[in-house]
Amino acid sequence: MELEYDLLVVSAADAGDDDPLFRVGTAAFDAGDSGAQAAALNSHAPAVLSYVSDRFSVASGDAACRPTPVGDVTIGEREGVPYAGLLLDWTCPERVDAHQVRSTLFPDGEGYVKGTKTIVSYQIDGRSGSAALDAANQSFSTAQAWYERFGEFFLLGAEHLLSGIDHLLFLLALIAGSRRLREIVLAATSFTVAHSVTFMLAALGLVDVPGAIVEPVIALSIAVVAGWHLWGIWRRGTHAADLETAGHGHLSLDRAGWIRLGVVFCFGLVHGLGFAGALGINEAWSWTLLWSLLVFNVGIEVVQLTIIAIVFPLLIVLRRRAPKAGVWATGAISAAVSVMGLLWFVQRISGS
Repeated sequence: MELEYDLLVVSAADAGDDDPLFRVGTAAFDAGDSGAQAAALNSHAPAVLSYVSDRFSVASGDAACRPTPVGDVTIGEREGVPYAGLLLDWTCPERVDAHQVRSTLFPDGEGYVKGTKTIVSYQIDGRSGSAALDAANQSFSTAQAWYERFGEFFLLGAEHLLSGIDHLLFLLALIAGSRRLREIVLAATSFTVAHSVTFMLAALGLVDVPGAIVEPVIALSIAVVAGWHLWGIWRRGTHAADLETAGHGHLSLDRAGWIRLGVVFCFGLVHGLGFAGALGINEAWSWTLLWSLLVFNVGIEVVQLTIIAIVFPLLIVLRRRAPKAGVWATGAISAAVSVMGLLWFVQRISGS
């Protein structure tokens, strides 16, 4: 199991009334000392194990399996955040065809975090798969159908995009700056291909880029894509939505369209790293996990395409019936999005 260190410290200390664990553990966290962090957890192993085993369980049939720690707690790092690694061996009283796995780790009621997602990958008695657990779905059976497992990851992807304001603003900036249906379709496709590649590579542990780099670049991408449309309005006014030259090639894009497509693709690569970081998976290659990640990605794309299908036709109608109003509306949206992106960029660079 891999659990965020500082959250594990405060939750385990609170649940076990272990004030020394809280003091020593938080001091080690503030100092950024991984050795001291591991020592804090290992010196208070009973409180840590009690917290985890009470809230993460495996059962065979109606009988609970008993967890036994194997070795000491170790400390790793993800996106610059320390994670505690616990190796537990569950002994089950009987051999059955299916096991039940349940997690209530870090519930909202503790008051430290909201909406915790626990990603479980398993290989038990010839069965393998992945599942996503949260407050609404706290348990699963290893005998569940494949479409049930994939449905959970689909919803997880959809929820992630809808709750990720930075990715929504990036999509809004793409829509506002697109002049033709083919442009937004190509931009969305380019973004999809790019972030799918890096999302898979990062989530499967094949690419590792620090969050301190990824997050500021995502914020900058929002400002750049929105600012691109503002630049067009400044240069061409009410003609900003017109093609500058006759489109050429099978895609019928002008020079500005091709450049914008390349920029969107490059930023899409960075957004994929952000999606992977948010999901919190960084595991070695496995086909089971790959299919789950693909379904997560499909959930993201369905929401993205739905937003485009709703918003872009409204924008086209406005541009055709009131061209000036269309320019002002998209200009105001792009200005607001660009300012927000720049603010986030400064905040993420400064670490505030």
